[in-house]
Amino acid sequence: MSPCPNRRIIYPGTFDPVTLGHEDLARRAAALFDEVVVAVAAQTPKKTIFPLAERVALAEATLGRIDKVRVRAFDGLLVHLLAEEQTPILLRGLRAISDFEHEFQLASINRRMDAHIETLFLMTSDAYTFLSSSLVREISRLGGDVSAFVQAPVAAALQQRFAHGPQGLDHNGEKS
Repeated sequence: MSPCPNRRIIYPGTFDPVTLGHEDLARRAAALFDEVVVAVAAQTPKKTIFPLAERVALAEATLGRIDKVRVRAFDGLLVHLLAEEQTPILLRGLRAISDFEHEFQLASINRRMDAHIETLFLMTSDAYTFLSSSLVREISRLGGDVSAFVQAPVAAALQQRFAHGPQGLDHNGEKS
């Protein structure tokens, strides 16, 4: 299959941490588009364990080496990012049917804010249907080996983050 000509797609998320599932989606999207912009969200309702700069650095270490993939941070609404990047196309991954309702709601509200926005859904590869950043964080927090789920720089960062046991971290990734 040939890529869509002159097309850029935005792959937004918290990437806290970036997993092999994220990498799989980025690789597959890069085969279809001229450029995949992995957009790491600064503001999120989720409690992140890594500050934004570290999430961007880890995404760059993992995804930035993929041809046609660029990593950047963003702050604010996705509709503003899409305008800045001059593309109306978003990429979202679906692991299971349970993801669909939430993703459908996000796609609908984005399109309501800008009728030109299209959200493309890619099903996660079978090997990663079980994988989520929250599961990786929990395994690592409890002292488990996450090397089968993330690239080495991410595993090392998680190990360092939780080196002193399963402490809590605040919204900025600082110990609480």
